[in-house]
Amino acid sequence: MNTGSDRETNESAAESAVESAAVEADADAEPTAEEAPHVSKAPAFIKARRGLHLSWQVGVFIVGLAVIGAGVAMLVLPGPGWVAIFAGLAIWATEFAWAHFALRWTKRKVSEATQKALDPKVRRRNIILTSVGLAIAGIAIGVYLWTHGFSLPWGDKVE
Repeated sequence: MNTGSDRETNESAAESAVESAAVEADADAEPTAEEAPHVSKAPAFIKARRGLHLSWQVGVFIVGLAVIGAGVAMLVLPGPGWVAIFAGLAIWATEFAWAHFALRWTKRKVSEATQKALDPKVRRRNIILTSVGLAIAGIAIGVYLWTHGFSLPWGDKVE
């Protein structure tokens, strides 16, 4: 079972073909850290024994799953839910190539969204929409209080 963590030793023909096509397409560029194959972060003595390495991967998966589960719970409970979910994905990315690619894609999308949010036109539009929304809500609350008055739920009238 190839989980992607031992790519350097078990490289398939399809991966070789993809890499050779990429090299032919851009022969002058040097490979960056993002293009380098994913390698397990397990210590060498663990990678040397297949059973121990598989146990290591199961442990990493369980720890990552627990952190992601806590993050999902924190989405509805108090706490940094998204931070925990991304931390769990980062834990998985230390061992699994698919998680490494998912984490890289997520980082790229977050950077794009950040750049878009910092665009002056988008920022100005968001400020205007927020101001208009708050003004409409204020007017609606004012009209409600004008027509019905301010009464507490337990029946005491506030003057």
